[in-house]
Amino acid sequence: SGGEPLAQAGCLDLLAALVETGRLIQLETSGAFDIADVPAGVRRILDLKTPGSGEMEKNLIGNLALLTGGDEIKFVITGRHDYEWARAMIAEQALADLNLPILLSPAWGEIEAAELAQWLIEDRLPVRLHLQQHKHIWGGEAKGV
Repeated sequence: SGGEPLAQAGCLDLLAALVETGRLIQLETSGAFDIADVPAGVRRILDLKTPGSGEMEKNLIGNLALLTGGDEIKFVITGRHDYEWARAMIAEQALADLNLPILLSPAWGEIEAAELAQWLIEDRLPVRLHLQQHKHIWGGEAKGV
């Protein structure tokens, strides 16, 4: 958690070199940077920023059209307002039609996973509940894990 890989000099070159190893390479990006030049073979996890993040205006919605098989879309939910916003984005952008995993993750310390899960069940939203496992294992303050 933390930091935007595509803001780092040399990130695209590093990704290209990693793809050459033949391993599965995933890039989690905030979506604030154009993903058009991310090397083929890199699976992208596009983390669309919700209103509660304070960074929603940085979303490059055009990145959604660049997603392909193996990619994912993620929303970190801080409360009901974020949930409603994400639900509307899923409908307005026809994200379910992309046939990609859509992940909704409760923001650590802001909303309980059970509450978010209940909303997903009630609305039958075509998404997965995603938990920040490292925070459940080592706690929200742990660094370097």
